[in-house]
Amino acid sequence: MTTHPDQTAGPAGPTHTTDASRPYASEPPARLNWAEHAPEVYKAMIRLDAAARRGLDHTLYELVKIRASQINHCAFCIDMHTKDALAAGETVERIVQLSAWEESRHFYTEKELAALELTEAVTVLTDGFVPDAVYDKAANLFDEAELAQLISAITVINAWNRFGVTCRMVPGHYQPGRHR
Repeated sequence: MTTHPDQTAGPAGPTHTTDASRPYASEPPARLNWAEHAPEVYKAMIRLDAAARRGLDHTLYELVKIRASQINHCAFCIDMHTKDALAAGETVERIVQLSAWEESRHFYTEKELAALELTEAVTVLTDGFVPDAVYDKAANLFDEAELAQLISAITVINAWNRFGVTCRMVPGHYQPGRHR
């Protein structure tokens, strides 16, 4: 367990405090360490993730992972990919604006915008199919191999999010670069 500068470790785990009189809520335990109990699935996911990232710009890849994780409310993955993006040189400003990228378009390249739009369409399939206009915009900015990798990366992070959310994986302890 990692204790952050604004935490003290107690018997039940870290206690976050902003000052001595106002502790944060206690850290809940994860429901299940699924990777321990399904190690072959976990190893396959690691291989799938590595294959999906090949040929994609690292910055774009992390933005897609953060955005899908925000949509899916996967705190563990948001923590992980935000830390990895910052460690790779991404700016705090672009990460902070990511949840409102449509209103903050000027922070991102046209390729990043198309990737974010495609990420939202693929992640929120309950809104219907991926619209032709969204797909066509991405297809015009990425070559077919890149587009296939982008779709793969979006699909993989959505799978990771489902493990994280279902098992209630606890954010806050990930160290950047651990899963590359």
